[in-house]
Amino acid sequence: MEKDKRRSEMITAVSNSRVKRLVQLNQKAKARREEDVFVVEGVKMFLEAPKEKLREVYVSESFLEKCSCREQLEKTGYEVVSDQVFAKISDTCTPQGILCIVEQFHYDIEQMLRKENPVFLLLENIQDPGNLGTMLRTGEGAGISGVIMSRDTVDLYNPKVIRSTMGSIYRMPFLYAEDFAGAIKKVQRAGVSVYAAHLKGKTSYIRQDYRKSTAFLIGNEGNGLKEETAELADVYIRIPMEGQVESLNAAVAASVLMYEAHRQRED
Repeated sequence: MEKDKRRSEMITAVSNSRVKRLVQLNQKAKARREEDVFVVEGVKMFLEAPKEKLREVYVSESFLEKCSCREQLEKTGYEVVSDQVFAKISDTCTPQGILCIVEQFHYDIEQMLRKENPVFLLLENIQDPGNLGTMLRTGEGAGISGVIMSRDTVDLYNPKVIRSTMGSIYRMPFLYAEDFAGAIKKVQRAGVSVYAAHLKGKTSYIRQDYRKSTAFLIGNEGNGLKEETAELADVYIRIPMEGQVESLNAAVAASVLMYEAHRQRED
C-alpha cells in the first residue's frame, strides 16, 4: 500500500511552471518578498525548520530512495522531482536532494528591545553573503539578542547567506531598518551603549564593560562605517593589530567583539 505523502506525481520537466517559480525564488529577492518566503536546502535545514513555517518540501528521486528522514517527510508531505529537475532548482553545485520553501520571519525593534540586558549587532551595508551568514551563526553561538541591519545590507534570504547561517536564521532575531540612524538612536534611548569598531578607536575593545546592555556597530567590508553613522556611537573601540594588518574581516571583527561580551558575562 502506498504510504508516501506525495502531493502530486513526480515533476520531470524543467519547463514546468512550478520549477520556474522555484528558480525565481532562489535567484530573485523580489520574488521572495512578494511571496514572503525563502528557500533552504539540505537535511539539516529541513529538520531544523520550524514546522509552522514550512510551506513546501521538494525531494529528488534519488534522494528519496536512500534518505534517512522518511518519517519526518511523511509528517510534512513532499513533492518528488527528477534528479534533472532538482539540479535546475538547486542553488548549489552538488545538490543535497531536499529543498524547502519556508515563510519569512518578521521581528520588530520593540520586541527585540524587551530582552533583558541585551547584546546587539548593528550592521551597516554588509555586502558579502558569507560574512552576514557567519555573523548570524556566530551571534547565536555567542548568545546575542538580535541583529539590526541597514536597508542596503545584502539580502539575508540570499541562498548563500542562508547556507552560511547553518540554521541560525531560524533562531536569531533580525530586522532591516529603513532608517538605520533612527534605529541606532532608538536602541540608545532604551539604555543600550553603542560601540563602533573603528580605525580611529583609541580604546582597546577589551577595556570596555559589556556586561551592561551593549550594541556593536560594524561597517561595510571595504569602506567601514559611514562618517555620519560612526558619529552616532557612544564609544569608538579598536581591535589591536600586529604586523602590517590594518583591520580584520568584518565577520571576524564582529565575532571577536561578540565573544568578548560573552566572556565578560560568564565571569
